[in-house]
Amino acid sequence: MKNQRQTTSAPKRTSHQIRIIGGQWKRSLISVVDADGLRPTPDRVRETVFNWLGHLFDRDWEHRRCLDLFAGSGALGWEAASRGVAQVTMTETNPAAVRQLQQVQEKLGAQQCRILRADAVAFLNQAVSRGERFDLIFLDPPFHHGWLEKVLPTCASLLTPAGLVYAEAETPLETGAFAWLDGWEVIRADKAGSVFFHILQRNTTAAAMSENQA
Repeated sequence: MKNQRQTTSAPKRTSHQIRIIGGQWKRSLISVVDADGLRPTPDRVRETVFNWLGHLFDRDWEHRRCLDLFAGSGALGWEAASRGVAQVTMTETNPAAVRQLQQVQEKLGAQQCRILRADAVAFLNQAVSRGERFDLIFLDPPFHHGWLEKVLPTCASLLTPAGLVYAEAETPLETGAFAWLDGWEVIRADKAGSVFFHILQRNTTAAAMSENQA
């Protein structure tokens, strides 16, 4: 599938609240803690991304298991849960953000969500050892720390054969531009302000190798 790059204007962000844009909790307001590096994915971007995902998953949400690795506000994880996925695992290191996620979970009654205070790399390694698999992994890490390079290889081992990764970055992710993107295909891409966002999928050969090694 060819990359699809459009232009999405950067929306204004509220300082301390976001809203869920789809599913059973549509229009619910979620409080966001004021923490360095916390960058909730804006409404317009989430709308675009979940339209992509709905098409790619053929609107079949209820059988999906998701991982929101750098959860922060939980914006992406709550959107997935609102659409009825089977399970969402959210990991976050900031204790205030974790407490806020737990409060939101209680407010929404989101029992399908698992909230963990955990380092991203440590969690991924533990998940691999437990044999966990996810249909969708959200990667919205702090910028300028090389996180995607650190975690994408392990994410490949955690995806189901047709699994997808959503990734935000400070630069466009283009196949062949970075060695750590070897084996990945960018199937959707767009830009909002200074943020580039993408849907990644393992290419056929890489996916088959990962499955055989599992």
